[in-house]
Amino acid sequence: MSSKPDPHLTTKRTLSHYDGSALSFRAGTWGHDVSQNYQALLDAIEGEQPYKILDFGCGPGRDLTYFKSQGIGAVGLDGSGEFAKMARTATGCEVLHQNFLNLDLDRDRFDGVFANASLFHVPSVELPRVLGDLFDALKPRGVLMSSNPRGDNQEGFQGERYCCYHDLETWRGYMTGAGFVELCHYYRPQGLPRDQQPWLASVWRKP
Repeated sequence: MSSKPDPHLTTKRTLSHYDGSALSFRAGTWGHDVSQNYQALLDAIEGEQPYKILDFGCGPGRDLTYFKSQGIGAVGLDGSGEFAKMARTATGCEVLHQNFLNLDLDRDRFDGVFANASLFHVPSVELPRVLGDLFDALKPRGVLMSSNPRGDNQEGFQGERYCCYHDLETWRGYMTGAGFVELCHYYRPQGLPRDQQPWLASVWRKP
């Protein structure tokens, strides 16, 4: 992997990749089963429905579709303009077109944040600020669920996408540094040996 370049340029290049491959990405990912992650988030949210959930990095709208089907007030957010349009068309939900490095979110709005395969695109130098923005957007006692490909804390371009592969202890450091309290973590896919579980999922509460 390469050395760390300017985070705004890396994000621009990553988003350009997603804009240019939006249709093929949708076709390749729409059928993925992330029900374990849905349940981990929903089990941790306190209080009664209807919940308000931010699907952070919503892509073309697969997870928004699920949350809406459960009667949840789901709001999407993506930095790719093509994904944002696709998600609005697919779901009819509010979808914010916002760069992860320049978020503009209402404080204390959401009961939950679902960050499935999205935060690993945030360069590590910017991650504390982005997590702080998500912390502020959650209501007190709100919950953030993240799922990211794991690694040994390397980052750089994989093809045209900038990716960060954190291990559990490093991820914990970022999350607790932003003020979150860990509820649980697990590795995916379920039922496989650890070396065949490339995804680290974790659930966190805003005190």
